[in-house]
Amino acid sequence: MTRPYHHGDLRAALLAAAEEIVNRDGVAGLTLRGVAREVGASHAAPKNHFDDLTGLVSELAAVGFNRFADRMQAAAASQANPRDKLNAIGRAYVEFALAEPGLFQLMFRGERLDKTRPALHEAMLRAFGTLTGSVAATHGGDPDAARATRAHAARAWSMVHGFAILLLDDRLNPLLDAGSPRADALALLDDMLAMD
Repeated sequence: MTRPYHHGDLRAALLAAAEEIVNRDGVAGLTLRGVAREVGASHAAPKNHFDDLTGLVSELAAVGFNRFADRMQAAAASQANPRDKLNAIGRAYVEFALAEPGLFQLMFRGERLDKTRPALHEAMLRAFGTLTGSVAATHGGDPDAARATRAHAARAWSMVHGFAILLLDDRLNPLLDAGSPRADALALLDDMLAMD
């Protein structure tokens, strides 16, 4: 049975409902009608706020990227050494994917996102800037700093993103302890991050 709509901020309620659906049913389960039903609003309500499903998905991805950046920045702030900051960001990256797998996968589904939407564009730049800023601080002093920073950022990003996807897809299971695979995965990640 649909709950009656009593929210003070319908836009925020629709985004929260969309996130709940993504977490429960995956990205494929997200529809404008389902989101409206979830909050007890009219079927037209999501369209009035987001235009279409791409708009809703893009705005939800912006929420995710900001939350993601917050988590990485908090992890970096807990460390003093630039290398430790970069490793903390890498670990926070994977921990975010584990904590919010549906949202994480939605954030990186490029074909579903409108990256020209200001909220999403800014949130993506903020998250990416957290990584590249830390890479630049860790690998500064290189005579060809811009090129080196790009290469180090691509390497760091590829490693943690690939690791997160492999972990979410249960592809790392042959390398993990069957007793507590998630804890073992984070220990394996820590070992990888410690390698030079």
